[in-house]
Amino acid sequence: MKMLELPRINPSTLWRNRAFEAVWGSLYNAGIEHRTLARPVGWALFGTDARLVYRNLEVLQDLPPGTAVLDVPCGGGIALDALPHDHRLRYIAADISPSMLERAEEKADRLGLTDIDFVEADIHRMPFSDGHFDLVLTLNGLHCLPDPAAAVRELARVLKPGGRLFGDCIVRGAHPRGTVAATAMGLAGVFGPGGTATDLAQWFADAGLDQVHLELSGAVAHFDARRPL
Repeated sequence: MKMLELPRINPSTLWRNRAFEAVWGSLYNAGIEHRTLARPVGWALFGTDARLVYRNLEVLQDLPPGTAVLDVPCGGGIALDALPHDHRLRYIAADISPSMLERAEEKADRLGLTDIDFVEADIHRMPFSDGHFDLVLTLNGLHCLPDPAAAVRELARVLKPGGRLFGDCIVRGAHPRGTVAATAMGLAGVFGPGGTATDLAQWFADAGLDQVHLELSGAVAHFDARRPL
């Protein structure tokens, strides 16, 4: 069956809009921050086990002091839950949405986390130098972007040689409910065009990343890739 062609709505523009973000951003943040809610919602919409998202955040807990980490898009700060109070990392949380950044900053304050820089940035054109980060964490973001392939190239650009790109996104064609939900979100302007798991692997290859590991849970692809030395 031929999929609906998505309208040419730029999600990046919408996510900068405070009225739009007040509705969709609040819904997303409420769902992802409440793990007991995320599990049934994730299963119902995307056929996924949301526990994998929180499990994967453990990658932040054993990093050596001084590790440069970019969390983009940081959203309301889901990854901050996994940071030790004495993390001693060079941690930057970036997002295109001012409202999401405000939520993340408030969460850091509640958790007593310091030494985190919050930066408003477009993931397609980030204000960071080449090879700046040891780890780039990108959660639940690539499917929201107008040009995810370009975003992956930009994420690869800011990785150090040997650096790691780690995260997840929703892919099309991996799960029937997930494809329907992603199409509906695209029509609403919340999601971008997205791609399949095969597309995702090609984006990594085109960006020069290797050692790619993909794990599918319903319509959600969890990935781990590296920039070659």
